[in-house]
Parts: sequence; C-alpha cells; structure tokens
Amino acid sequence: MKIVILDGYTLNPGDLSWEDLKKLGDVVVHDRTPAEQVVERAQGAEVIFTNKTPVSEDAINQLPSLKYIGVLATGYNIVNTDVAKAKGIIVANVPGYGTTSVVQMTFALLLELCLHVQRHSDTVMEGKWAKSADWCYWDYPLVELLGKTIGIIGFGRIGQQVGNVATAFGMNIIGNSRNRSDQSHRPNFRWAEIPELLEQSDVVSIHCPLFPETKGLINKESLQSMKRSAFLINTSRGPIIVDEDLADALNNDVIAGAGIDVLSAEPPSKENPLFGAKNCIITPHIAWATKEARARLMDITVSNLAAFVNGNPVNVVNI
Repeated sequence: MKIVILDGYTLNPGDLSWEDLKKLGDVVVHDRTPAEQVVERAQGAEVIFTNKTPVSEDAINQLPSLKYIGVLATGYNIVNTDVAKAKGIIVANVPGYGTTSVVQMTFALLLELCLHVQRHSDTVMEGKWAKSADWCYWDYPLVELLGKTIGIIGFGRIGQQVGNVATAFGMNIIGNSRNRSDQSHRPNFRWAEIPELLEQSDVVSIHCPLFPETKGLINKESLQSMKRSAFLINTSRGPIIVDEDLADALNNDVIAGAGIDVLSAEPPSKENPLFGAKNCIITPHIAWATKEARARLMDITVSNLAAFVNGNPVNVVNI
C-alpha cells in the first residue's frame, strides 16, 4: 500500500518518528507540497495524509487509486469531503489530541493580557527597575480574574476544559454551543445566546469550529456590543474574526485587548491590520503544537489508518 504524506513537516519537523506508519505500507514523506503538485506526488497512492495542503475536487478526480485521506489535524475543511464520499473515499481526522495544549495556550494569552509579563520583563532587562525610585512599578494595568465572567463560544471538549481552568481562577462562565450538554454540576455556569454572552463577559474565548455560520462571527457590530474592558481570545479558527474590524476595535478602545493564535489567512500578509493594533498579542498558530500533542496526533493517525486497513474505519468525517 502506497502512503503519501503531503506536508509532514509541521507535525514532525524531526522530533517524532514515522516508523509506526511505515509498518502499514510504503511511506513517502514530503515536508511541503504546493497545491499544484498534489496530483503528481499522490499518483498511485491508496492513502494520502494532509495537514493544510488542499485536496480539491480536481485532485481527487485525478487520483483513481485513492481510498483514504487522513487529515493530520482536527479541522478538515481543506479536503473536498463531498467528492471523496461520492467516490467512496474515506476521510478521517484526528479529534481531541490537542485539547490540553489549546487550553494551556488560551490561558497563556489571557494571563499575558492581564499581567503583561513579557512587557514588564522587557522593561526590567532594559534597566528601568534598576533606575526606579520605588521598590516596584507597573507600566500596564494589572487585572485579576477572580469574579470576572468568561464567555466561551463553543462549549465542547476544549471549551469545557477552558471552563474547568476558569473555575479554578474563580471566574463565572457563560457558555454557548450548538449542542447544550448538561452542565448542572457547574454552579458558576449558565447558557446564553451569543449577543448576551458578548455583552456580559469580561473575557470572550472562542472554541467553535469554522462553519459558514461562524465565519465573521466577531465583526464590527458584535465587537461594539462587548464591554470596553473586555479581552478577546481566539485559539480556534482565524476567519471567525474579521481582522480589520478587530484592529479598529482595539485601536479605538472598543475593547481592551486581544490574544489570538490564528488569523484569517495563514501565513498572513505583512499588511495584516492586527500587526499594528493596540494591546494585541499574536502567536503563529502554535496552540496545538506542543511535542506532547503532536505525539498524540501521530499515534491517533496511525490508529486511524490501522482501523481502516482492518475494515473498521474510525474518526470518519464524510459518512
């Protein structure tokens, strides 16, 4: 069985191993594959894996041997799943591997907005503390989370874990989700529609998938409804936020700050307006990328393919 990995570098830049996958077939690993080379590189493959390389209708139609497309991620919008289904090709993703790491990044961004740890450290290294007339100083407002309300858009696996950590900080939780599970064990929790969540929250954290109805969810109008003291966190999908609208909101003090790990286009244009926005922290889509999370992703990827080979495919997204 020929297995082609189209863009393996981000999952495994060299600190993991493909050996377990190689036990299932003849594996060819490409670090990166331009979209126009997908057909050439995947020709004759029964299995292909992709992280962010698009697998289009045109590509699928030119790969007659293809039986299985594995997505090396949870989001699978880069594969034309409808065409794959029509041709009897299984598409499987890897859910849940990065939950802990994404939650950790969510609070790394939030705590940086609250305490400006790196900025204060920079001033110390520049000599400001050594020259200070007082025994301490702070150049930015310091915010305590106790008693604040966090609004979590997308209260699924990741959102609920964010709620657990928020509870440890003494925060109240407002949740919004397409599927509302029983949360009666949380005395600090209530459900609300998105307009109320935005109006009432001191922190808004996004953990919903990217669907047509969530694209551009955070825009000029919705940002105007938030508290001027509120922080916005996005470790989900970039297009959920309209970058230009968020930049305008930050620069005009509509909200107090934003911590985002994703942008509407990745890699972004150097002209992205958020690069010059006030009190905006941007990280390069790394919430998922701890070695521990990537190792889980690798293990589940191998298990997914083994299940398919054994006739019992799992984590199928185009049933």
